[in-house]
Amino acid sequence: MHSLDLTALDAQFICRAFGLLGFAIYASAFFCLSTGRLDSKRPEYFVMVLAAASCVMISLWADFNLSAALIQGFYILMALGGIALRKEPKPAPVRVFSS
Repeated sequence: MHSLDLTALDAQFICRAFGLLGFAIYASAFFCLSTGRLDSKRPEYFVMVLAAASCVMISLWADFNLSAALIQGFYILMALGGIALRKEPKPAPVRVFSS
């Protein structure tokens, strides 16, 4: 029976797989946003951006790129801000009709 041995090559493969997953989440979010299936004011959009940026950031551990890390860090901060600082929509005023 073989023991689980996570080599550097395996770790690099896993990091790159996270990068591909992040790309897929970014592409899905953009597609849904473009087709009206997702609203950029809803928290779901920010959660998708946060997940995508986090996955791509993980992939940068294998192949670091400062510019890409700064962009992903910016997206993470903006997504967290969008989630935390999101204003609740005001309810529509109730009209009372009297007869």
